[in-house]
Amino acid sequence: MAYHRTAKPKQIKIRSLLLLLALTISATAFFFLFSSLLSTYGSSSSSFNSLPIMLKRRHHRTGHDKYLYWGRKIDCPGKHCDSCEGLGHQESSLRCALEEALYLHRIFVMPSRMCINPLHNKKGILHQSSEASSEEMWEKNSCAMDSLYDMDLISSTIPVILDNSEEWLEVLTTAMKLEARGVAHVEGVSRADLKDNNHYSYLLLINRTASPLSWFMECKDRNNRSAIMLPYSFLPSMAAEKLREAADKIKALLGDYDAMHVRRGDKMKTRKDRFGVIKTLHPHLDRDTRPEFILCRIAKWVPPGRTLFIASNERTPGFFSPLSVRYKLAYSSNYSKILDPVVENNYQLFMIERLVLMGAKTFIKTFKEDETTLSLTGDPKKNNKNWQEPVYTADQHTC
Repeated sequence: MAYHRTAKPKQIKIRSLLLLLALTISATAFFFLFSSLLSTYGSSSSSFNSLPIMLKRRHHRTGHDKYLYWGRKIDCPGKHCDSCEGLGHQESSLRCALEEALYLHRIFVMPSRMCINPLHNKKGILHQSSEASSEEMWEKNSCAMDSLYDMDLISSTIPVILDNSEEWLEVLTTAMKLEARGVAHVEGVSRADLKDNNHYSYLLLINRTASPLSWFMECKDRNNRSAIMLPYSFLPSMAAEKLREAADKIKALLGDYDAMHVRRGDKMKTRKDRFGVIKTLHPHLDRDTRPEFILCRIAKWVPPGRTLFIASNERTPGFFSPLSVRYKLAYSSNYSKILDPVVENNYQLFMIERLVLMGAKTFIKTFKEDETTLSLTGDPKKNNKNWQEPVYTADQHTC
């Protein structure tokens, strides 16, 4: 008859302590490996502490997937790391990163949050505290990326995962196990070299340090139209499902309509030269976006009596009211019952407005972007150096 010895309490206690010690040593070793990998993305402690506690569910992938990572924040590291640019600027940078992932046939690891510039937000989600660290302030003054964009919809063109997903954690763990074959940290390397050089093409993970000026500088050849892989309209059309649904409801209520985006405010910045003369980068913008000039400009595109949806950053109440002599005016503020349950910040509001603008029969933009664009002004949208005196008088080319 077999006889089983019963371990004495003292022996059980010793074994438990040894097991606990072994687990502690293993966890500590993993922490140092994990933080050393992440140290290239910023300080190791801040990067590790910034990992979300709750990880998103993993998407189904194959065993041959490869990944591209540009950073935990858009335009970071770089001069915008501790600041925050507007939605359009950040979308240009994000689109550039997505283009590279598409070109390299890699899954893009997208930042799970986007910062919100306080100049572009009045919805009250921004919190100020003198005691909060810069990292805590950034977290509070940002929103979840998937509250702005539909990740599944984007993935139908470029596969993406968020950097708070289970899959990303698994990628980091696997990359550490593979060591030199797992990850490469690159800076100043062209996307063509990343694709053609076997040293990079077989790696599980490429950690790109993009231009310190802005991510989109990596796509500085975008003036070459043949080099553009994703159109400007790509990210606007990838809005989160709840934002698309809100836009669809507004479009249904508008019926057959035309639309106009009038950008004033930030684009009418002025400064005095050394002689005290006021100058601006867009000399005709203030004039061309006033109601009397708008009526003249759009008469040939929008017949009288049409419903005209207006999206603008102009904050003067009733500024566009003179247009009502010819058109039925509509604004997003007319649809608060649809928007209030959905919109948490002005980025979400603008994304809904963009979808409404894109659905119009005739869409008039503020600036002329190409020969097919209907625009309120002939001033170029991008003008970084040529400061001129504002023009307010009409001329023969005004309408």
